[in-house]
Amino acid sequence: MNDCLFCKIAKGEIPSDVVFEDDDVKIFKDIHPKAPIHYLIIPKAHIQSIAHLEADHNDIIAKLIYAAKREAEKAGLKGYKLSFNVGKEGGQEVDHLHLHVLGGW
Repeated sequence: MNDCLFCKIAKGEIPSDVVFEDDDVKIFKDIHPKAPIHYLIIPKAHIQSIAHLEADHNDIIAKLIYAAKREAEKAGLKGYKLSFNVGKEGGQEVDHLHLHVLGGW
């Protein structure tokens, strides 16, 4: 998607405070954090939301969740919240699948 904010961040066209990156996912700090630690984990491939998942997305969803676990451990979080917002009515502000990792309270 040419006009997708998170696709541009995934490609490095828009700067972000990157925590981790590999071929499939990018993790960066939220610019409007709701917790002392607030990461966003996105797939590099454009998927609009959880509502748009297909069976062939199983691997990327698992990768997002494992990445959240790994980065929470690296940050020393003993407890944390994982959250997907789905659609505008569910609070999703950017139409690109992303997982929030919140913790450090």
